[in-house]
Amino acid sequence: MTAVETAIRPRPPFRWTVSVGWTRALIVACLLVAWEGWLSLAGDSGVIARPSAIVQALFGTVFADPQIRAAIGLALTEVVSAYALAIAVGLALGLGIGASNFSRRSLFPIILLLYAIPQVILLPLFTLGFGIGPAAKIAFGFSHGVFPIIVNVVAGMQNVNPLYLRAAQAMGASRSDIVRDVVFPHMVGSFFAGLRLAMTMTLLGVILAELYVSTAGVGYFTKLFAETYDPAPLFALIGTLALMAIGLNELVRGIERRFTRWKS
Repeated sequence: MTAVETAIRPRPPFRWTVSVGWTRALIVACLLVAWEGWLSLAGDSGVIARPSAIVQALFGTVFADPQIRAAIGLALTEVVSAYALAIAVGLALGLGIGASNFSRRSLFPIILLLYAIPQVILLPLFTLGFGIGPAAKIAFGFSHGVFPIIVNVVAGMQNVNPLYLRAAQAMGASRSDIVRDVVFPHMVGSFFAGLRLAMTMTLLGVILAELYVSTAGVGYFTKLFAETYDPAPLFALIGTLALMAIGLNELVRGIERRFTRWKS
């Protein structure tokens, strides 16, 4: 390349050298600083707490109270139990419903009908059937998480080319081999999309049950802090639940990357 060509060659656009993760952290830090500064200038309203007060309440009230720590641990156990049950049942029903055109046409509309019912109106039935203990919260969380998995599994199975299924059967593949090597690679995207949605819905179901039927769980302390106009521990508790949801969602995303490495 000559000197003239070098001089007239367009320069590459300016690129940020900061990673995406640091950029996100910087944005969050700026928002927190703006939040703190706004409340410092406007004064505490009694409804919104400062980030510094929330952090202080997190370690001084939420994590320092053994009852609240036990309630958070119980809520995490309930979410994980309901989510695992939703995965097992949702995957089995999704595979069964999507296995044939007849089962999909006859059973899938019923699943969509049940999925369309607002689950919160059924909470009294769960209370009557399971009481006000952890069983009701697990069952209610399960009812929120199972339907997204079923719907996405059935939708993913519709992406499988029937020719691949007939070819695998002709070569003597067993049913488990077909599911693992033919069906699952085609439905993996829809399946994990359903898992992420089910995680959010399961947490929502457990927290709703905690709010309405709990006498000592996370929902009880949430209502207590709200009714006593104590925003700092309320925000701290909500932030803890949000971090719980983010952590579980990232765990699902990590598993998804593990099973979809072949796509790259």
